[in-house]
Amino acid sequence: MELLKIIEDIRTPFLDFLVGLITRFGEEELIIAVICIAYWSINKMFAYKTGTIFFLAGLTVQGAKIIFRVPRPWVLYPTFNPVESAMERATGYSFPSGHTQAGASLFGSLGAQFKQVYLKVIFFTMVVLIAFSRIYLGVHTLLDVVVSVALTLVVVFIVYKLFSDDTLSKRRLLAISLFIIIYAAVAITNAFILYFNDAIIQTKVNDIMKASGAAVGFALAMYIESVYIRFSVKTKNIGMQILKVVIGIIGVGAFLEGLKYVIGTSMVADTVRYFLVMMWVMAIYPLIIKRFFSVPDVPEKDIAKSEVN
Repeated sequence: MELLKIIEDIRTPFLDFLVGLITRFGEEELIIAVICIAYWSINKMFAYKTGTIFFLAGLTVQGAKIIFRVPRPWVLYPTFNPVESAMERATGYSFPSGHTQAGASLFGSLGAQFKQVYLKVIFFTMVVLIAFSRIYLGVHTLLDVVVSVALTLVVVFIVYKLFSDDTLSKRRLLAISLFIIIYAAVAITNAFILYFNDAIIQTKVNDIMKASGAAVGFALAMYIESVYIRFSVKTKNIGMQILKVVIGIIGVGAFLEGLKYVIGTSMVADTVRYFLVMMWVMAIYPLIIKRFFSVPDVPEKDIAKSEVN
């Protein structure tokens, strides 16, 4: 807490603005957008790796939040003042940091992906900057961000070991997908137990329910696409690539916001809504891409091999 007090004393409007920009690189909307663009148009394997990291680390961090239920710094210490603009999105518990986990998932994955030292330095520096931004803004403590970075980088290491080749056997891919689904089911069960035992209110379990629904959708659709759909990211020209991404993002928004008017925003509805969003991203829209956007007769490199590694 002393560190937060020291930083509070050196804040300036310019630094508030600059650090506020940095912290946006840890927002889940950006991470999902990057995964979508990479998946639809650049490199499906990178999207698989990053998505697996994002959801496994996210379930771990969000699960820890509702288990430990550590209040935000300004709740614990009423005399402490965070940067007001950062408080709106700081809705859940403090420990560990969700923004830090999201940023570390993306930039940690990028750092692991590239071999060039200067790129690794850039990407892992972004992890540190995003973590520091949460402390500067006063929405997390040092412990919150350190634990979040550590957990996420462990997941990065494990996932890149599992996805060590450019291709995966169907058996390994199935195992990874089932593990994510089971892990999400455990997270949902824990959230329901805490909620129905009045240990936690609904607003505090929303994030873990959304993350769980999205994780199940991601894992299921990842297997379906890899084994049965296998679309190509290649199109005839850059214009088609841009159009493809724009239509896909519009679809994400339609599922994300439109379904609120159909099924509501309860805990169960949020879980289903985020499940369907990831099914759109990973399986439904790839069927459309394969039919209308992918270049005909382009040999596709199977991500899921028929033989066992």
